[in-house]
Amino acid sequence: MGEALELAGGFEVRAAPDGWAGLAILQDWAADLVITDLVMPNLDGMELICRLRRSPFPGKILAMSGGARVGPEEYLEGAKFLGAHGVLAKPFGMEEFLRTVRHLLEGPSGR
Repeated sequence: MGEALELAGGFEVRAAPDGWAGLAILQDWAADLVITDLVMPNLDGMELICRLRRSPFPGKILAMSGGARVGPEEYLEGAKFLGAHGVLAKPFGMEEFLRTVRHLLEGPSGR
């Protein structure tokens, strides 16, 4: 997905293997959008969303999931409740992904 964003042009991408690494990146980089999977090792996407919403992070959050022990709908509804600005259920196509990213970035600020 990062490569798709870079190829689409106009996007600077940083990748992290888990939520802790993502938070560390955000200490030194002012991202406009954080894209997170909800099922990740160490610090999962739900906890990452909670931490971002409690922090001064001004950007948007896009959560995605194919579900794990529960269906993706339940996970994604939970992500919206916690503060994600957008959600995508896996599998999704690159066109849908890019359209969602652009829509979120063109909208009002993250808070």
